[in-house]
Amino acid sequence: MRALRRRRSTRKDGRMRAIMVMFDSLNRHLLPPYGSDWTRAPQFTRLGSRATTFDNCWAGSLPCMPARREIHTGRYNFLHRSWGPLEPFDDSMPEILKQTGVYTHLASDHPHYWEDGGATYHGRYNTWEFFRGQEGDPWKGQVGEPEIPEDLKRMRPAGYRQDWVNRRYLDTEPRHPQTRTFDASLEFMHVNSDQDRWFLQIETFDPHEPFFSHQRYKDLYPHDYHGPHLDWPDYKRVTEEPDQVRHVRYEYAALLSMCDNSLGRVLDTMDELRMWDDTMLIVCTDHGFLLGEKNWWGKNVQPWFNELVHLPLFVWDPRTNTPGQRRKSLVQTIDLAPTILEFFDVEPTSDMQGLPLPVAEDRHIREVGLFGAHGGHINITDGRYVYMRAPATPTNTPLDEHTLMPTHMCGRFSPAELADIELAEPFSFTKGVRTIRVPGRTLLNPYQFGTLLFDLEADPQQENPIEDDAVELRMATLMVGLMRAHDAPTSQFERIGLPATGPVTSDHLLVRAQRALAHEAAEPLPDRAEFPEHPMSVHRPLHELLADREAGAILRHELPMVTDSELLQFLAHASLLDLAAISRGLLPIAKLRAIANQLAALDPATEGASTPAP
Repeated sequence: MRALRRRRSTRKDGRMRAIMVMFDSLNRHLLPPYGSDWTRAPQFTRLGSRATTFDNCWAGSLPCMPARREIHTGRYNFLHRSWGPLEPFDDSMPEILKQTGVYTHLASDHPHYWEDGGATYHGRYNTWEFFRGQEGDPWKGQVGEPEIPEDLKRMRPAGYRQDWVNRRYLDTEPRHPQTRTFDASLEFMHVNSDQDRWFLQIETFDPHEPFFSHQRYKDLYPHDYHGPHLDWPDYKRVTEEPDQVRHVRYEYAALLSMCDNSLGRVLDTMDELRMWDDTMLIVCTDHGFLLGEKNWWGKNVQPWFNELVHLPLFVWDPRTNTPGQRRKSLVQTIDLAPTILEFFDVEPTSDMQGLPLPVAEDRHIREVGLFGAHGGHINITDGRYVYMRAPATPTNTPLDEHTLMPTHMCGRFSPAELADIELAEPFSFTKGVRTIRVPGRTLLNPYQFGTLLFDLEADPQQENPIEDDAVELRMATLMVGLMRAHDAPTSQFERIGLPATGPVTSDHLLVRAQRALAHEAAEPLPDRAEFPEHPMSVHRPLHELLADREAGAILRHELPMVTDSELLQFLAHASLLDLAAISRGLLPIAKLRAIANQLAALDPATEGASTPAP
């Protein structure tokens, strides 16, 4: 890391402190300051009346840990590698503050920090506290099986069982990890209220799924529901009944209201300790969550629609003292690190691509922003248009990982993945150091959705992709310019069919060429009633079908990418209909119907009742 120095401060005498409150999966469109009229979040309304609200904030690298890497480094990372730790050549905003005399503290219950793919983040702070129990955090040991109610969960990673073990120890609100995270943060604020030059990062995993909150928050959303337990939807198309969808949305809203209460505790403490005159406050998130919008649950398995990437952002800067302002300038996650460094009169490093947020006035700081996940669509927006560039071919290749920290989210790269390891030439931001280059992989292939272009002015809900060659050419040209400026690997240009050098021409356009893919991806799932219930039906869990010799042979022949891979570890309880809801790439509707017919032929009771041909 190059030598760091403080700018010569021009501010008057006074303390400089900063607090960043970060939620996970916080949906912008469900917050009152952004127009929601049914969620109970009065503290967010209170925050909006005090802080500057950004209306045009977008994610960059996705999902969780790639977003946090951006918060440290102020630069995109999804073009070069997937989910992983901070790299040896990465600049870290909290570490830079620490090196220049600003005390930094992290209080968090976010479990991904303590996995292999997040292991280098918390050590960048002077001190840190972690509170256990969120999601499937491997926390409490229990050999016997926990009691799990009847539910609709079909994708069951190991963490699902662990979550039910953990919940036994989170039975009251004071024991909830979110509560304990904010308790510790308020303690830090009180202990250090008369101290200068500190940065506090308060980070809760909520309202990330599972949507686990306590009864007083559920009581804010009364509704009749008597179905199976459901507060952790699978990442897939919606196949649940309308009352089940509504119930999940209320469970999310209850957890959102709990987050709102925790936010109010921070605002109260800032009032109590009179911190508004000298303390910056940033309230942000990494991404959103689809709660049935566009007929989808979750993230990652579908394109990065606006519900996931158009983010809430609130900033109070005591130097401006302009409460209740709104800004239209296009900003991104990469702008957070430069904003905090600038507040403390510390220069950002030359590798940081973000810019200080325009809190004082609505300044234009960029024309367009990139966003995406490694191996997915590469996306760009100018605030009006969103252009989602899919792979040019069904193989979604070439896709390379560039890293010196070969770990995935919950494990190390395998020897097989490293078998063809190569040393790549340094990138502009790797401090002259070569990275290792190995073939990358993705769980699901974005090619199935095609290349999409949306006009948010005419279609804010992104329901009707457009075909406009002139707009696509402009957006593709801007995309190439940003990719080149950010030193994207040549393989990324080849993967999505854009030139690494030279101009973008009409020959590079893909929206019309991939129109059939987009139309097929938008086709609704067949009605469940189309497939009769019988012992070998598409409604049966995969593990039950695979246990039958003949049915198992059909599945192994038709779906080897599932039955002969690690996917089966967490899809065993899913049905074929669930699998089609997760990914058309794994199971297209035509193949679903064909397999249904083969399975029906195995069962004499269904003779003559086979499903329609494709």
